[in-house]
Amino acid sequence: MIDFLIEPFRYEFMQRGLLVAVLLGLSGGLLGCILVLRRLALMGDALSHSLLPGIGVAYLIFGPSLPALLVGALLAGLLTALGSGLVSRLTRVKEDAAFGSIFLVFFAAGVVLVSKLPTRIDLMHFLFGNILGVGRTDVALAGAAAGLTLTVFLVFYRSIVLETFDPIFHRATGGHGGLTHLGILALCVVNLVAALQAMGIVLSLGLFLLPAVTAYLWCDRLPTMLAVSAVTAVVGSVVGIFVSYHAGLPSGATIVLSLGVCFLVSALVSPRYGVIARVLRSRREGKAVRHTAE
Repeated sequence: MIDFLIEPFRYEFMQRGLLVAVLLGLSGGLLGCILVLRRLALMGDALSHSLLPGIGVAYLIFGPSLPALLVGALLAGLLTALGSGLVSRLTRVKEDAAFGSIFLVFFAAGVVLVSKLPTRIDLMHFLFGNILGVGRTDVALAGAAAGLTLTVFLVFYRSIVLETFDPIFHRATGGHGGLTHLGILALCVVNLVAALQAMGIVLSLGLFLLPAVTAYLWCDRLPTMLAVSAVTAVVGSVVGIFVSYHAGLPSGATIVLSLGVCFLVSALVSPRYGVIARVLRSRREGKAVRHTAE
């Protein structure tokens, strides 16, 4: 049994993949909580897809250079985040509509650019990821993104909390709400770029949102939610890679599926906010009403 449990992690490529998933899960779990609480989950999805044109432009100019592709993706994501913020503040268009509009333009541009590339094979792992193919550079990039995210949360925790729960009070007391908001979006872009090689554009957001919505079903306090989200991301990454090794499944997709199972189970059995608890509570309230009427 012990050999069965530790066998996958005897290989260096499995160790690197697990380390990247854990690092990205820690930082993504923190950011995912803020996205969920501020109802910006769909904006996170838009950000992940808006990286594509940056990859396409970088490929056309510099060829299959990994640093250039990552920088291109980063610039495209930052332009989407900053552009939507400026449009929403300088026009009457709301931020979600601005985000959706700019995302669609960027994604369409990315599709056009990718269709003109001499080959699409080299870009496939940017769409779906290859977590078992990550190298030391990817581990360093994931570590830098996680370290930056943790540092920002520790240093600017008060501003993040105020902007999340009471942005009007934050601004009224002299807080830089717009800067805090754009900083969170910029951190999302940095983590999404760090996850490109491992999880790809399509699956990377799973490391952000699924641990966060799972924690949201169990927690009523932000510090507890942040901790539960980070732990869920780590456990889901370990289980996902372990199952993918023994079942011969794609590791990135299996990690997201394991996190999805955590979410679905929590949605059913959470003692306060789960489906079962709410159905039972509704029945008890119905019986109490009928008993009172009688």
